[in-house]
Amino acid sequence: MASVIVIGTQWGDEGKGKIVDLLGEYAHIIVRFQGGNNAGHTICVGDEKFILHIIPSGILHQNKLCLIGNGVVIDPNVLVNGEIKGLKERGIQIDSTRLKISEKAHLIMPYHKLLDALKEQAKSPDKKIGTTGRGIGPCYEDKVGRNGIRICDLSNPDFFMEKLRDNLEEKNFLIQKKYNAEPLSPEKIYDEYMKLSETILPLMDNISAIVYKARKEEKHILFEGAQGTQLDIDHGTYPFVTSSNTVSANACIGSGIGPTDIDFVLGICKAYTTRVGAGPFPTELEDSVGHHLQEKGNEFGATTGRKRRCGWLDGVVLNDAIRLNSVNGLAITKADVLSGLNPIKLCVKYGLNNVETLCMPPIASDIGQLKCLYKDFAGWDKDISKIKNPDDLPKEVLDYIKGIEDFSGVPVCVLSLGVDREQTLIFKNPFTMSEKIHN
Repeated sequence: MASVIVIGTQWGDEGKGKIVDLLGEYAHIIVRFQGGNNAGHTICVGDEKFILHIIPSGILHQNKLCLIGNGVVIDPNVLVNGEIKGLKERGIQIDSTRLKISEKAHLIMPYHKLLDALKEQAKSPDKKIGTTGRGIGPCYEDKVGRNGIRICDLSNPDFFMEKLRDNLEEKNFLIQKKYNAEPLSPEKIYDEYMKLSETILPLMDNISAIVYKARKEEKHILFEGAQGTQLDIDHGTYPFVTSSNTVSANACIGSGIGPTDIDFVLGICKAYTTRVGAGPFPTELEDSVGHHLQEKGNEFGATTGRKRRCGWLDGVVLNDAIRLNSVNGLAITKADVLSGLNPIKLCVKYGLNNVETLCMPPIASDIGQLKCLYKDFAGWDKDISKIKNPDDLPKEVLDYIKGIEDFSGVPVCVLSLGVDREQTLIFKNPFTMSEKIHN
C-alpha cells in the first residue's frame, strides 16, 4: 500500500499528466485535489493524444477509479459537454464505477468567468497577471467568502436557485455598474445547470470516505495536482500565481485525508524551465537557445495555446519546491529537448544587490532584478528519445542528471525522453520501490 502525490516543481507544464498516466498503471485510485480547467494535462498513447483539464489523467487506464476532490473548482459545462462527452466518443467508459466527484467541490458559475475576463480587461497592460479567464479565481473568492455554490447544491433545485439569485444580485451590480456589461439571467443559468446536473449528480460522492476506505484496504492511491509550486497562492511568485495552493500539503485538504496518510511525494521537473503568461522568470532565455527549447519542446499551453517562455533549469526554484513539498524523488521530463545544446546550464544561486541567495525573493520586483549564477554541463548531440535502457544514455545525460541529484539532494526516479508512454525510464517506482523498471 502506498499513497503517492505527484506535484509540479516549477510554474506548471512540467509533464504531470504523462507521469500520472504512467504511474496510474500501478495505482488503484487516482485523485485530483485542486485547481480547475485552467490547467491542461496532455497524454499521448500510441497515435492518440488526450488533453484533460478536470478529470484525473488516470482515466485512460481501465479498471481504475478516478476521483475529483473537494479542492477542485468545476466548470460543469466543461466537465460534461467537454471532457465526459469527448472521452465517451473516443471509447473511454465514464460512469460512477470509473469517476466520482466530491459533493463538496465548488461550481464555477457563468458570472465567475465573465467577471474574470472583465476584471483582467480593465487592467492596464503592466498590471495584467495573465489569467486564463476560466473563472477559477472568482470561484475560489466566493468559496473563501462563503458564497460559493457546491456540487451538492444541485441536488436541491430550490436551494440552488435561492443561492443563485442571491449571488447574482451582487454580481450583476458589478457587471453593470462597474464594467458596463450586460447582466446575467438567473433563469437561464438555472436551466443550464439543472440539465448538466443530470450527468453530474449520479457521480457525486463522499471522496474523503472513499479514500479513507481505500487506505484501510491497502490500495495504492495516486494524488494529482495541477499547475506548479511557483504558482502556489502562498508560496509562489505572488501576485503572478494561481488561486489555490498547489503544494503537496493541499492533497490532504483537497481530498479529505490526514497528512500521515502520505507515503511519497514525486516532484515533476522539466529538464529546463518554462512559464506561461506574465510574471518573473529569472532564467528566461530570449535568444537562439530559448527559441530551440520553445520549438523543439513544442512549448504551447495545453489550455490556452499561448507560447511558453523558456529558460535554463532553475535550481533555486527546484530546491524551493523540494523544501515546500517534502519531495522524496524527482521525475525529469523532456530531457530529449536538450539534445543539440552545448553547454547546458543549471542555475545554482541568485545574486541580488551584491548578495547571493538560495531562495526566491518574496517581492516580484526584486525577482526581476536577480542575476543567475550557473553551473555548466557538457551537452550531447545524440537523439535520446528512443532509448529503452539507461545504460544506453550518453555519459553527458547521466552527468546532467547526477548534477541535478547532487544539487537538490533528491534522487531522480523517472526520466522522460518524449511525449509517449513508452518514452520513459523508471529507475525507482514510487509504489513498488523496485529498481530499474523499464516501461
